[in-house]
Amino acid sequence: MPHAFDEMSSTDGAIRPAYETLKQWLASVPQDVLDHRRKEAEFIFRRIGITFAVYGEQNAQERLIPFDIVPRILTKEEWARLSKGLEQRVKALNLYIRDVYSKRDILKAGVVPEELVYQNPAFRPEMNGQRVPHDLYVHIAGIDIVRTGPDNFYVLEDNARTPSGVSYMLENREIMLRLFPELFSMHKVAPVENYADDLLATLRSLSPHGGHEPNVAILTPGIYNSAYYEHSFLADKLGVDLVEGRDLFVKDETVYMRTTEGPKRVDVIYRRLDDDFLDPLAFRRDSVLGVPGLMSAYQAGNVTLTNAVGTGVADDKAVYSYMPDIIRFYLSEEPLLPNVPTWRCREPDHLKYVLDHLPELVVKEVHGSGGYGMLVGPAADRAQIEKFRDKLKADPANFIAQPTLALSTCPTLVEKGIAPRHVDLRPFILSGSDKVRIVPGGLTRVAMKEGSLVVNSSQGGGTKDTWVLDA
Repeated sequence: MPHAFDEMSSTDGAIRPAYETLKQWLASVPQDVLDHRRKEAEFIFRRIGITFAVYGEQNAQERLIPFDIVPRILTKEEWARLSKGLEQRVKALNLYIRDVYSKRDILKAGVVPEELVYQNPAFRPEMNGQRVPHDLYVHIAGIDIVRTGPDNFYVLEDNARTPSGVSYMLENREIMLRLFPELFSMHKVAPVENYADDLLATLRSLSPHGGHEPNVAILTPGIYNSAYYEHSFLADKLGVDLVEGRDLFVKDETVYMRTTEGPKRVDVIYRRLDDDFLDPLAFRRDSVLGVPGLMSAYQAGNVTLTNAVGTGVADDKAVYSYMPDIIRFYLSEEPLLPNVPTWRCREPDHLKYVLDHLPELVVKEVHGSGGYGMLVGPAADRAQIEKFRDKLKADPANFIAQPTLALSTCPTLVEKGIAPRHVDLRPFILSGSDKVRIVPGGLTRVAMKEGSLVVNSSQGGGTKDTWVLDA
């Protein structure tokens, strides 16, 4: 595997300017002090209940996501480049989704194969010809970014349905401010605390009606959902109601919330519920999580659903591989943030290459997530590779492959002290009817195991606070 780019130190051992102060501080603080602060952080996380569960585990228990107290640092210039590329990407995603549910110009032009739309399990025929408020579909996006060099940032994945993790971004910052005020005093760090205000302003801007203060609610599947902490956290931060399906009802194609003072109209629903469960009259009849008649209110233009129904049509790894072409088609611009080179196993030539180079590649399921259903060739044994070879031959359209990138590393506190660990970054992009908002930073995920490239929390990964220097 190629040598990983160290974000703190250059190959000759010199410290990069953004990390100089942090490096000096780390050298001055005893290991036992760092260990104590880490335990303090873990205690705080446990006390306020920041946990998650992994579905499908035999003895699934609520557990903490490991938190690393050493921040990741980006310069103002690096962030400026990233934010421009992120805004471009989300703009193209919105245009693509709008097009595939209306004129389908991109399919007619042969830029994206029709089967990637019509055979996509996330494609919603109910959205054909359906206008959505302000022609925006992806209001909250989480775009996963990886880095391989000083100026080499790549998009790894587009999360256009219900991206999670923003509560960890905000809580990580809060805990760092509490535990390391002296370190903040040495740096000018751009704030992330205004994310809640930005999110609320974005949601309100998406109201299908003008002339009154829109009522916003967050729709959760309930307390047993693995991300329930985030749902309740955001409702509290935004000062809006957290509701379950049973708290809402539809009358005359309008959504209302049950309150002690009587029905209250709801204009914007930030739903943390998959399409399938939103409305038992439109989708899964056995769903007890959704709201009967919600789709009729949505189709009548009386409520905004965030993100829109059907955004999953742009949220898989096969469509991802066409994103550079999608950007060129709709914006007549070159992508500011490139994709990771990708082989589409549905194409015979690509499949042949992948089968011939399996030990070198990362192979992923098109609709997979959380680090599951994938092969990391260089870390796999012969039996695993051969098993995946059979899967590829049986259903090639279900897979894409990419080179094994040497994800950049950041200094991380481990048992033996400070050591480099691989990281990625998930910035959150808010698209309102008025403007695009991006808080400086995002959620840095870190592979806590030495040599591991898998940063997902369900696979043992942790998180870091992400600092964008404001000077």
